[in-house]
Amino acid sequence: MMHFNFHMPTRLIFGQGTLRRLAGEPLPGTRALVVVSAGGSMKKLGYLEQVRSLLAQNGCESEVYDRIQPNPVKEHVMEGAALARSARCDFIVGLGGGSSIDSAKSIALMAANPGDYWDYMGGTGGGKTPPEPALPVIAIPTTAGTGTEADPWTVITNTATREKIGWGNDSTFPRFSIIDPMLMLSVPPSVTACTGMDAFFHATEAYLATCNQPSSDLLAQQAIHLISTFLPQCVHDGSNPETRTMLAWASTAAGICESLSSCISHHSLEHALSAFYPDIPHGAGLVMLSEAYFSHLARFVPERMTHLGYFMGVDVDSLPEERQPEAFVHALAKLKADCGLAELKMSDFGVKRSDLPALARNARESMGGLFHVTPVELDEAAVLDIFEKAYR
Repeated sequence: MMHFNFHMPTRLIFGQGTLRRLAGEPLPGTRALVVVSAGGSMKKLGYLEQVRSLLAQNGCESEVYDRIQPNPVKEHVMEGAALARSARCDFIVGLGGGSSIDSAKSIALMAANPGDYWDYMGGTGGGKTPPEPALPVIAIPTTAGTGTEADPWTVITNTATREKIGWGNDSTFPRFSIIDPMLMLSVPPSVTACTGMDAFFHATEAYLATCNQPSSDLLAQQAIHLISTFLPQCVHDGSNPETRTMLAWASTAAGICESLSSCISHHSLEHALSAFYPDIPHGAGLVMLSEAYFSHLARFVPERMTHLGYFMGVDVDSLPEERQPEAFVHALAKLKADCGLAELKMSDFGVKRSDLPALARNARESMGGLFHVTPVELDEAAVLDIFEKAYR
């Protein structure tokens, strides 16, 4: 019998040119902390000043926190929360890629709660329930990848313990998100490719998760089809607003899937990888693990794996029945090649084969919850085998 919850409280404002609506939308406060990355792109492109100007037109003052790393860390969450409190900010704006918006959610939590961020995490953390809800969050993504504008999840690394853990509750859903594809025209090809593949895997994993439901299945099917079609086009020519719009919606749809279903242990393995090697972009880590991981699953969930091949446009019916579950993996390999990602290797990021047992152990210890919704049991030996097969 089917049982599920449908809870997606974030209001999504989607479409070309919608950023300007920030000047007129009802805001959840009067003083914002705008969270951006340390790379400086939001300033160089003028997006930060544009957002602050629109907030001012809406009667809102703002402060800026600009130290967020591509793999955000606990220290910056605590630093940003301290700034939010001292500046008397009553809501947080995440502007940029997934790292900035995830950090905005975590900063919003710690601006309202005592102690250390890790007190509320799993793994080596205390696992406590935060006594207070997070400050309200507004999300403005400038990449099409994480879908964090449509879910409550935030992923932060504890560098001291090498744990990269996802967390969220009802209060970390953004109050509203503005998804303006025109902000994504400037994203370079390599970032477009890696973030787009992150969205692809959100949808794929949500379809395979044991907690899938009818709505997440429909959105996952659409997201997988759109990304398979439009991501290579955006990688090769990112200046087309229409293809960027298709990719932006696919990413947001995949983010909704994370609210209605879940990622599975593919993400657990990658979190271990980039916790140990923070220079690995999250999407790149998922790509490097993907063929080995989904080849393993194809043996155990053949029906759903076959569906994934259909979603990618493969003529699955022309294949012998025993080969149909593998069609997705072959199509995935082609998508990686079409996006210029086929040559990614762990060894190029400094990962050593001798690291793999520790990575397998970390994946199960730090993000063990995702193993519970994975459609096949993966013990530590199976996880290590996947790492071994993926390693180059």
